[in-house]
Amino acid sequence: MSVPSGANGSPSDAKTASTQPGKRSQKAKARRRNLAIHAKPLPLETHPLPAFHPSNPISLLRLCYAWISDALFSPTSHPARDFVGYFSPETRSVHVTDPRCARILWQMGFFGKGTLSRSEPSWLKREEARVREQRMKPKGRLAAEDWTNVRREERRMFKLERARLEKEKIERQRLIEAGDLPPDEEEESTELTAEPPPEDIPKLTTEITVDAPVVGGHVTPPMDLQNGHINGDSKRLRPTLNGTLLPAHDLASQPSSPLIVRSPQPFPGPKTVEEEEAAEEDEEEESRGRAIENQEHLQLTFEEAFFLVYALGVLTIHPAKRRDLSPLSVKFKPQPYSTIDLLELFCQYSSFPPQDTVWISPDEQFLLNYVAYHHFRSLGWVVRPGQKFGVDYLIYQGGPVIAHAEFAVLIVPAYTDRYWNTPGGRARRRVYEEKDWWQLHCTNRVQSRVLKTLVLCYIDIPSELDMDFDDVIDVGKLMRSYKVREFVVRRWLPNRSRD
Repeated sequence: MSVPSGANGSPSDAKTASTQPGKRSQKAKARRRNLAIHAKPLPLETHPLPAFHPSNPISLLRLCYAWISDALFSPTSHPARDFVGYFSPETRSVHVTDPRCARILWQMGFFGKGTLSRSEPSWLKREEARVREQRMKPKGRLAAEDWTNVRREERRMFKLERARLEKEKIERQRLIEAGDLPPDEEEESTELTAEPPPEDIPKLTTEITVDAPVVGGHVTPPMDLQNGHINGDSKRLRPTLNGTLLPAHDLASQPSSPLIVRSPQPFPGPKTVEEEEAAEEDEEEESRGRAIENQEHLQLTFEEAFFLVYALGVLTIHPAKRRDLSPLSVKFKPQPYSTIDLLELFCQYSSFPPQDTVWISPDEQFLLNYVAYHHFRSLGWVVRPGQKFGVDYLIYQGGPVIAHAEFAVLIVPAYTDRYWNTPGGRARRRVYEEKDWWQLHCTNRVQSRVLKTLVLCYIDIPSELDMDFDDVIDVGKLMRSYKVREFVVRRWLPNRSRD
C-alpha cells in the first residue's frame, strides 16, 4: 500500500521537501544579484528627471530645477575615458586587454566573450578559486575531483590486469589442448605467475660475475640440472623463449658466458613527514607572494566593435602589432581608426581570405550583419552570436545570465530593388544562391528542439546608385538606406494544433 507524501511520508520525503525551499531561495538570491550587476543595458550613464506628483507642489520645483540644470550644464552620458581596443587581423576581431574595461563591457550589455572562457571572462576568478582551494585543503585529504581521478585510475588498472590474466588463461588452455602443458601443472603455474615480488630488495654495491648459460642470445641464470629436474625436485623445468617451450636437457648443452651485473644507483628514500610539511609550506609561501597574472582579454566581433564605436561612441580602436596581441607599449602610439576607416576595414576582413580592394558593395556580409545587429540592439534586445544553433544571432530579453534566448535570427538578403534585376545588377550580386527549403526546415527543427522561435530577418539591399557618395562616405545615410523586415516561423505540429 502506498503512503502519500506529507505528514505520513518517509523521513527522506520530509528532508527533500525541507531542502526545496532552500534551493529556491538560493536561486532567487542569485537572480537578484545578477539583475543588480547587469542593471544597465548599455555602458552609458543616464540622468533621469525627478518624479512629478500633482498633489505635491514641491515636486514641480524640483523638476524645474533639474530641467534648468540639465539645460545649462548638461552632464555627459559617456564614461570619463573611452574604452580602448586593438584590431587583430589574425583572429578577425577586436581585443580589449584592460580588465576593467572588459568587465564593464560584459556587465553593461554583454559585449564580447573571454578568450579563455565560454562567454563571460572568468578565467582569473577560476584560477584564484583553484589556488584558494589548494591552500585551504586539509593535509592528507583530496578534493572530489581528485578522488574521481583516483577511482578512474584504479578502474583502468583493474581492467588492464583482468585482461592480462584472461589472456594468460587462454594461452595456458591452448597449450593444454596442444599437449605441451600437462593439466596438473596449471594450478602451480598460476601461483608462480601471480606471486608478488619481494618487498625488500637489497642494494647492490659491488660488481658480481656469474656463469650463466646463453640460449639464442638470451642469458639465463645457472641451475643444477639432474635429468631435467631442479635440485632433485619432481617438477620439470619449462623455460620459455619467445613463446616456445624448450626442454631442460637442451639448456645443459649450451655454452656458458659470464654475466656482469653492475650495481644501480640507489633510489632516494621516502621523505619524512617533517620534510613534506616543510616543502608544502614553502610552496604555499611562494604562491601567496606571487600574484596571478590575468592572461585573458575580451574579444569583440566586428559588429559589436562597430556598434560601440559608431552608435555609442565609447570605444576607440587602435591598430595592433602583427605578432603582439598584448597591450601596446608606450613608445608605439598609432592613430586610432576613424568610423569610415573601420567600415572599410571590417568589410575587407569580413570574408576569408581578406579582400584586396576596399570598395564597399551594398550586399557586403559585414553590412548585412551589422544592420541586423543594430536593429535588434536599438529595440532593447541583447544580441549574441548564434553559430551554435545554426543561425546568425540569438537575442535575449535580459541577457545570457538572466534567461535563455527566446528567438533565433536568420539573416536573408532581399534584392527587391529594380537595379538587382538588371543584367549588371545580377552580375554584381554577392549572394548568388537562395536558401533551399530543406535548409530552412532543418534550421527550424533545431530551434524547436531547443525551445526557440526562428525569426527570418529580411534585409532590403539598396542599389549601388544609392550608395554613390562624392568623396566621404556618410555612414548614417548608408545605414538609413537599408530596410529590415521580420517574419516569425514556427514549426507546425499536428498533435498540438488539433481542435
